[in-house]
Parts: sequence; C-alpha cells; structure tokens
Amino acid sequence: MGTRHVYLARHGAADAFGELTPAGYEQAGLLGRRLAGLRIDAVWHSMLPRAAASARELARHLPDVPVAEAAELVDHVPYVPGPEEMPRAWAGFFDGFDEGEAAAGRRTADALVARFAKAPERTGPDSHEVLITHAYPIAWLVRDALEAPLTRWLGLDSANTGLTVIEYRAGLSPTLVMFNDLGHLTGELRWTGFRAAARP
Repeated sequence: MGTRHVYLARHGAADAFGELTPAGYEQAGLLGRRLAGLRIDAVWHSMLPRAAASARELARHLPDVPVAEAAELVDHVPYVPGPEEMPRAWAGFFDGFDEGEAAAGRRTADALVARFAKAPERTGPDSHEVLITHAYPIAWLVRDALEAPLTRWLGLDSANTGLTVIEYRAGLSPTLVMFNDLGHLTGELRWTGFRAAARP
C-alpha cells in the first residue's frame, strides 16, 4: 500500500520585511541536511519571499529535486470562528476580518487540503514531498489530519523550520508522525518565530 509522506516546515527566521535573516538561511540549510537522506520527490513553497528562499536553501542539499511554488501554501487564516464558537482568548485576534476575507481564507484552506492531504492510490508507490509554508497552514493540516474541530487550528504553532510529518494511506486515517520537531537545529537556532520566553 502506497504512503504519501508530507514533510511540513515553517520558513526560516525572517526580518520585519519578510526576508530571511542569516539565522533563517542557516535553519533552512540544517533542515535540508536532515532531509537529505530521504528520497524526496518535490519541494513546494508558498510565493512569499521567506518561504521561497527557505525552499531554495533547503534544496541545495537535495540535488535534482524539483522546487516549485504552490499557491495553496500561502500564509492565510484558514478558518474564522463564528461568535458561538469563538474562544474568548482569541476574540481580539479576528477584529477587522470581514466575511469576504474569512471566506477567501477558507477557500484557500480547502484547496490546501485537497491538494496535499490526500492518500495515493492503494497500489501506487510511496511519495515524499516537502512543503515550506507558514504556521497557520501547518496548523490547519495538523487539525485536518486529527479530524479535530475547525477551531482547533488555533493554538497550534510552529517554530521556524520546525518539522512536522504526516503520512497518508488509502483507506486509513492520516498519521501525525511528529509535530514541530527541532532536532536538526542547534540550541541558539531553536524556538525562533515565537514570543520571547524560556524554552526547553
């Protein structure tokens, strides 16, 4: 039975203009080294510069692997809760979102799942794809894999180049193999992309 292995990672650390910092390039390179022993079929990235640059840096360790943009990986809010399901702590986060923006985000989220969260044919070969994206699309794909409530993407966050792996097999529920693993990063490169706090 074929398995679709999807390796999700947030882009490397970026500056206020959305460009990778030197640390971000180093993080992406270390992730590429970690994945270099796998038979990667493709590297996909969002069109935003920080994701595109991360994908190119990572791919230097994956010779001959195609690298391409995927519109579904763009940074977006995948689901805006209605008033009756809004977690109190998150209410202010959605101030200013109108119905049109919410609907557009949900369409992108649905397209993301349709393209990247499907199992291969039962008799098909295994595939291995790297998706370089942003924290919210990763949270949405994890929520989808766990068949969790739509609001559960809130509170799932990823560090820069944190590695999440989901496996898809025909006829079975997806398997979340790991979430936000930072084992490829040195101590000073871990936990970027979060508010400053003590981290293990």
